[in-house]
Amino acid sequence: MLLSSCSWYSEEAKLYVLFRQNLYDLYPYGIRAEVSIMIKTILKTSKFGTRQITMIGMLSSISIILGLTGYGFIPLPMAKATIMHIPVIIGAILEGPLVGAMVGLIFGLFSIFQNMTNPNILSFAFINPLVSILPRILIGILSYYCYKFTFKKKPLIRIGLSAAIGSLTNTLGVLSMIYLLYADRFAQAKGTNPNMVFNAILSIALINGIPEAIISIIIIIPVVIAISKAKKIKL
Repeated sequence: MLLSSCSWYSEEAKLYVLFRQNLYDLYPYGIRAEVSIMIKTILKTSKFGTRQITMIGMLSSISIILGLTGYGFIPLPMAKATIMHIPVIIGAILEGPLVGAMVGLIFGLFSIFQNMTNPNILSFAFINPLVSILPRILIGILSYYCYKFTFKKKPLIRIGLSAAIGSLTNTLGVLSMIYLLYADRFAQAKGTNPNMVFNAILSIALINGIPEAIISIIIIIPVVIAISKAKKIKL
């Protein structure tokens, strides 16, 4: 008998099983226990419905797969634009700020794991939750409220603006935290004059941030419209 058909199980237990089916196996074995405990705690203290849990699992899975496969990065002439934050924005627009924040949290946790197991010259910054997790949670919150309170009679503009704000939150949030917390170590890692760190980070923000925002708009608008029609979600 399926767990979802057993009335004597709590709703949280049923939702936890749905979440595990969508996401759990994508995490490497070493951190599954920690992720499992965190998800159980959130489910007990939050009011997520079955659709919200399924959406979190699906979008988080997509974000992690994009990171694992390398498809989350689009090569451009001067940089690599990331699209790993796009599922966070989609979740926020379709299901609200808590769902968006939850997908962002899982995206941030995976980012920490990636930098611990496959380090690069900036991994010292990305293993800090203030760099990897906080900005990713804010993506879901800010993109949702941008969508909710702007251009209410023009859904395409609302979605596009929300996509841009969410993308820029990712870029500026991460780079701002690196600058505030690790300016000297960033200069050392990049071989940059410490007095030029702000200019160096600003140039990264412009080179990466603008293309990422444009790509986010192009991808998110049709995806959100298609899902909303399929799931009969009112925009």
